[in-house]
Amino acid sequence: MKRTTITLMAAALILIAVGTTFGLAVAPPEKYMGDVQRIMYVHVPTAWTSMLVLTWAFICALAFLFSGKWPWDNRLEASVEMSVVLCFLLCIQGSIWAKPTWGVWWDWDPRLTTMAVLLMVFAGIMALRHFAEDPVKRATWSAVATIIGYIDVPIVYFSVKWWNSLHQQQSNVSAIPRDFLIPLFVNFAGILLLVIGIMTIRGRTAALRLEDEMVMA
Repeated sequence: MKRTTITLMAAALILIAVGTTFGLAVAPPEKYMGDVQRIMYVHVPTAWTSMLVLTWAFICALAFLFSGKWPWDNRLEASVEMSVVLCFLLCIQGSIWAKPTWGVWWDWDPRLTTMAVLLMVFAGIMALRHFAEDPVKRATWSAVATIIGYIDVPIVYFSVKWWNSLHQQQSNVSAIPRDFLIPLFVNFAGILLLVIGIMTIRGRTAALRLEDEMVMA
């Protein structure tokens, strides 16, 4: 592991620790939701990061199809796997928030349903990459599947506006008090840096595996 990656991940963990401490111990309770709202200091940054990683996966898929260069496929593999992790975390965090807020762990709400679909789609792409042995077919098929699966990303984002949803709509940042914004953005920076570090390591692992496959072919 390169020193820059270690430094990046160490900084990420420090930021997450600071942001979480501020969110739990310094930021005041929200007027209507009280202390339940504090999960948003992790949930919202996770959502922002997941959208960025999914978009990066889409870019990597397009770049591979147009260029045929293997580094883009390695990045795609890392981003697809991280997308699955982040979408899974969002579903878990959403359930934790929904129980005291809605009275149930899960509801087939448009936002929750479309996110669950997104999780299953990218889990399927990850499985496809695992079972496809030919590197060219694996890269091509997963790139096409990623581009198709990405269609659900804007649907997830706009679901609270398009349908009658229990889920609250996205808040305007300018309307959020400063005490709430600090842990949000500090945790977002920390989670994003941590994800970048993990994806960097995972991309290198994918590259090493590809080298072995090419030698054995």
